[in-house]
Amino acid sequence: MSGAIQERAPAKLNLYLHVVGRRADGFHELDSLTVFAGGDEAGDSLRFEPADDLVLTVEGPMAGGLTGEADNLVLRAARALAQAHGIAPKARITLTKRLPIASGIGGGSADAAAALRGLVRLWTLAPDPRELAQLALGLGADVPVCLAGRAVFMGGIGEILEPAPALPTAWLLLANPGKPLATPAVFKARSGPFSAPARFDRSPADAAQLAQGLALRRNDLEEPALRLIPDIAQLKAEIAAQSGCLLARMSGSGATCFGLFAARSEAEAAARSLARPGRWLAVAPLVG
Repeated sequence: MSGAIQERAPAKLNLYLHVVGRRADGFHELDSLTVFAGGDEAGDSLRFEPADDLVLTVEGPMAGGLTGEADNLVLRAARALAQAHGIAPKARITLTKRLPIASGIGGGSADAAAALRGLVRLWTLAPDPRELAQLALGLGADVPVCLAGRAVFMGGIGEILEPAPALPTAWLLLANPGKPLATPAVFKARSGPFSAPARFDRSPADAAQLAQGLALRRNDLEEPALRLIPDIAQLKAEIAAQSGCLLARMSGSGATCFGLFAARSEAEAAARSLARPGRWLAVAPLVG
């Protein structure tokens, strides 16, 4: 639509995720290399237009998962940004929902971050970056990293972001078994000792070297997630068995898994092989 502002809300991937501690308030502290998926297939999109009120319309293949949500993160982000700048929240927002709900790839957080970026443009605001990041954190632990939208090492509960080394060209196959998994339930199911941070400062030469480094790390939330949704183990094993797959791992709190490939053709062939009724699949370049 002519004159409308567009923002993409890409899927967020945790290439590794270590739980390194727990704060007195109960929140867990993390160490994670977080990247994003490129292309339209592995992301939501938002359109912003002037209006006399705040109106949100949700469409797209995953819109049904938000049915009945009268106050989702996009609306909360709009109201919080308007309040911070002393203006009335007026915008017509259209969210095209492609990412599955409660799937460990930051769909809601990415939408909230895109809402902040888009409304800053629509309302011609000039927020202080630190204040905007703090506002994002108030919406959710993953919103600051989604607001940054680039490869970073994420620490604290999600608010400490440090640049990651340059990452090589690589392709991702994202796969979800079609079962939502709430993040709080996964953290509640987690037990055992904490892990050490595992950051690195050298840029991998290629996708294979990146996979080798990631293989020395893990996702500490996989084990509790598997107990809640055993189908994750089968899906991950199927991804790992695909020709050209360099690494298979669950992202975030699940249940989405990903495969890392050097070539687009390999990732696309794997997606065709893994297609099943009820599964969500997407192929995308890794955005570092």
